[in-house]
Amino acid sequence: MSKTCVITGASRGIGRAIAVTLSQREDISNIILISRTKDGLEETASKMNKEKNIECYAMDLTNYQEVEEVISSVGTRFGSIDYLLNVAGYAEPKSLLETSIENWETTYKVNVHSIFYITKEVVKFMKRTGGKILNVASTAGSSARPGWLAYASSKAAIISMSQTLSEELSEYGILVYCISPGRCATELRRVLAPDEDQSTIMQPEHVGEVVDHLLSETGLCLDGQNIVVRKQVTKPINETIADTKELSEQIM
Repeated sequence: MSKTCVITGASRGIGRAIAVTLSQREDISNIILISRTKDGLEETASKMNKEKNIECYAMDLTNYQEVEEVISSVGTRFGSIDYLLNVAGYAEPKSLLETSIENWETTYKVNVHSIFYITKEVVKFMKRTGGKILNVASTAGSSARPGWLAYASSKAAIISMSQTLSEELSEYGILVYCISPGRCATELRRVLAPDEDQSTIMQPEHVGEVVDHLLSETGLCLDGQNIVVRKQVTKPINETIADTKELSEQIM
């Protein structure tokens, strides 16, 4: 069956990894890539399965009129939109006293408002045939993150939105998923943790594999949940022994 998939934030990081992975699926024929960066979208497309119909839209997701026009065009031309992956995100980590109203508003416009609007437009088509929506939140949205106030709270909003929509849209045969990646080697992560060695943490491709699983038939029982995706950090055995010895000495 020929299916249509819309992916936001597709010019880099997790969005790019998801696009590349899903382009190998037999059931998806049309893949719509959305991001603000044209060059990034073209690079993503160059890594994808060339047998697919790939369309790139360099646009700002907070331009709601343009979002409405693009989704209307896609839905009308292909007859349905089967998958929507809301990956695009924004972060400028600040503490409460350092956060300006401009910072707060921009974070929520990109991370929350844009997801609300594009989801609403897609569901106008998706409700006819059913489908799957996947929102990318963050582990920052379910735990305290001092210094990341706007970002963390916006991701908490996405978790709540996903859980509510999972029940609200079930009457249309629409499944809603929410994943919360932990530390992942993306450009956005470099903003949040500039001194981190990204070779030691989860890679975008790992998240892409999880998303591929969720959109398959075997992912049917995982909708409506906040699914944490993270790589377990392990220490070399000599460091683990040293930590254990130190703890024992403290207890004694």
